[in-house]
Amino acid sequence: MDKEIIDQFILNSLSEDVGDGDHTSLATIPAGTKGKAKLLVKDEGILAGVELAVEIFHIVNADLKTSVFLNDGVKIKPGDIVLEVEGDAQSILKAERLVLNCMQRMSGIATKTRQIVDILRDTNTKVLDTRKTTPGLRYLEKWAVRIGGGVNHRFGLYDMVLIKDNHVDYAGGIKNAIENTHRYLKAHNKDLAIEIEVRNLAELEQVLQTGGINRILLDNFNFDTLKKAVELISGRYITEASGGITIDNIREYAACGVDYISVGALTHSVKSLDLSLKAVD
Repeated sequence: MDKEIIDQFILNSLSEDVGDGDHTSLATIPAGTKGKAKLLVKDEGILAGVELAVEIFHIVNADLKTSVFLNDGVKIKPGDIVLEVEGDAQSILKAERLVLNCMQRMSGIATKTRQIVDILRDTNTKVLDTRKTTPGLRYLEKWAVRIGGGVNHRFGLYDMVLIKDNHVDYAGGIKNAIENTHRYLKAHNKDLAIEIEVRNLAELEQVLQTGGINRILLDNFNFDTLKKAVELISGRYITEASGGITIDNIREYAACGVDYISVGALTHSVKSLDLSLKAVD
């Protein structure tokens, strides 16, 4: 956990939610009232966001005491108790929704990721996430992918060069795009990995002739063409497949021999797990 990123996220989220005060809690619960609550599981899946939840409670009120019973990455089922929190009742309720919103979404992502990781378990292919994330939540969503056993692709536009179809078209072709990239990186003293997307075998041949890249993204290839592409690359570059890949066919794509398969659905269309925070007498 990057504490600087996480603490800023927590403060921003609390500001959005609390504003000038949680007036319901302030109005109904006398100041200084002590309370205890348990975080209860109501769904099956992979747990994620526990470390974050502990930090949220701490930021809301450093005097809140949390007892963790289940850690990130474990399988959970209805009736499991993840943690208990004890202390100022108003503070517990201030933290409640932020804790649940984050943990429910992160657990949904971790669950989806683990499902795919299990499908690919005895292959040489790993599942990657993408930049198809919720604005403001990218760090949490990519964190959840790691908890589920997946691999993070680039975090943003700044930490890797990924030359996609639009870049190629605007640059006037694959050779131009690659050569322009090398000139730019040299001029700006940047040491970044370069990946390039190809749409067909003809574009792949151009990449192989030009060289100067680290990874090739094979986009929307069918099984036969993907196998042919992997054979042509012959281990010279890292290979990644994307486009039209689902849980139902991902194992067949892996069988084509690619190193990675990127799945945007890990973060852009998942079902959140059902969790709740309940007061304990």
